[in-house]
Amino acid sequence: MQIYEIALRFRYVKNLWNTVVDYFSQIKGLFGTFNLIDLVDILFVAVVLYIVIRILRETRAMQLIKGLLFVAALYFLVTFLGMGASSYLLRAVFSNILIIVVILFGPEIRNILEQMGVGAARNTFRNIISSGVAVEIAEMNKTIDATCKACVDMSDNLVGALIVFENETMLGDIIETGTALNAKPSKELIENIFFPKSPMHDGAMIVRDTVISAAGCILPLTKNSDISSSLGTRHRAAIGISEQSDAIVIVVSEETGHISIARNGQLTHNVSSGELRDVLTNALIPSTSSANEGLFKRIIRRVKK
Repeated sequence: MQIYEIALRFRYVKNLWNTVVDYFSQIKGLFGTFNLIDLVDILFVAVVLYIVIRILRETRAMQLIKGLLFVAALYFLVTFLGMGASSYLLRAVFSNILIIVVILFGPEIRNILEQMGVGAARNTFRNIISSGVAVEIAEMNKTIDATCKACVDMSDNLVGALIVFENETMLGDIIETGTALNAKPSKELIENIFFPKSPMHDGAMIVRDTVISAAGCILPLTKNSDISSSLGTRHRAAIGISEQSDAIVIVVSEETGHISIARNGQLTHNVSSGELRDVLTNALIPSTSSANEGLFKRIIRRVKK
């Protein structure tokens, strides 16, 4: 009996060794036929994928992509487990994946073609070789300080405001609806943007990292029918964008002067300047215990932009 078991183990090891040898033989054969055209082909595909992902990363379409990846992982899982009904249902989805992608990402596909036509690819190469980390703690502290001071002044003077701090979810499609500024935040600039006679005061101001990217932007209104009917358009827009992204949205009411914060679809009313500063600091500036993680995220964010 022991001799039989030893023979089986020897046969298993031999088959495993033959498999490894065949695998490396295939790799050797692949490199044997590899030429310059293959290298150019791989680089071209890699650059195209990078440009597409970078442009899509500027929009909320990345959330849809994550959802599709989750469905794909679920499909492989139910197929592996032999779940016939679930496999059939998901197989029907993926058999029409091309049509689904065109329907879901129609605006993004058009945006990719337009940006490639106006030289987005050239700008992408320039950004690839640019160095440095976009978000510095000192600059973000200045941005938060300017925002808090401006919100307090606007609250005292009953001036309405809508300020969006972009987080991990990029808001490039929202930024395009407003007027590009690309300016360093200051108390005076923020108050001028929301001055009642300013042409941009009715829209939202988008803050990306430590820069005011745009003002006068149009935000999607919430579709939640359970919120109070006393809330105006600014508050509904703040809740709407916070439902569709992880942005932090500040609202200053022109009727009451109260400062509110919208996050994850929830609106916190009557926030003090100290509470506002704490929320922005905790969300946008990494703590000492997570400094390395925060630095890594900022570097990755720089590459994605």
